[in-house]
Amino acid sequence: MSGFPIVNADERLAERRGTKGVILGKSGIGKTTLLMTLAAETTLFMDLEAGDLAVEEWSGDTLRPRTWDQCRDFAVFIGGPNPALRSEQCYSQAHYDAVCERFGDPAALDKYQTIFIDSITVAGRLCFQWCKGQPQAISEKTGKPDNRGAYGLQGQEMIGWLTHLQHTRNKNVWFVGILDEKTDDFNRRLFMPQIEGSKTGLELPGIVDQVVTMAEMRTEDGRPYRSFICQTLNPFAYPAKDRSGRLGIIEEPHLGRLMEKIQSPAKPIMERLVFSPPQNTTTGGGTATGNVATTQN
Repeated sequence: MSGFPIVNADERLAERRGTKGVILGKSGIGKTTLLMTLAAETTLFMDLEAGDLAVEEWSGDTLRPRTWDQCRDFAVFIGGPNPALRSEQCYSQAHYDAVCERFGDPAALDKYQTIFIDSITVAGRLCFQWCKGQPQAISEKTGKPDNRGAYGLQGQEMIGWLTHLQHTRNKNVWFVGILDEKTDDFNRRLFMPQIEGSKTGLELPGIVDQVVTMAEMRTEDGRPYRSFICQTLNPFAYPAKDRSGRLGIIEEPHLGRLMEKIQSPAKPIMERLVFSPPQNTTTGGGTATGNVATTQN
């Protein structure tokens, strides 16, 4: 067993690990402007929305993919090859080699610590447009377009793309996306990422480490301000997730400082875990009057 590639605790802790996350929020809330809170010399901006007017003073480098093929090529160039894939598959060694031949030495990316992708909503549209032209999107019986086949392929493609970028271990990767608000049959508010098809939106929180909602809050006297909602158990029902265990329910809307907090030393895990319910909690299916979400940290 001596040759089996086991990574011991010291080796694992010594590895550089990037944060993978998604920031969701309504259109115009200021998601793209978060780029201004990141170090320009170590950040690569993947601008899918042609929305850099909001950050025209930013002095960092930018990629501007216009097609789904380019999105996949950039993903394998940034993340490297997946050795588990066959040569004819995307993100394989053969795909990586072909991309390196076109783009040049991947060492040019070493200076970047963070990849900021704006937005996953537009990536989904580019992916769906590509999927509609594939054989899976054409009915074998009628020869006409089959949207069910296109949506099925689009879900597979988006999950593959996101998962490959998630496995870029030594870099931070942040996706930005529009958050839709709907109401169900019981007039309850529901929030979902605005992405073509349902599969990507449903599986996205399980792929990334952090899910952050950038939301408009109000002071007691009604003045609006922006905040990050970062914990799953939050009183606003916003989508959120903190795999690091270092964030509060509400954090300031500054992505640079948020990453510093995520990557800061944490308390021992047993000190962070809380197993007892908060005080003033009614048993038997009643409503908890305490702030349950605060027991996570």
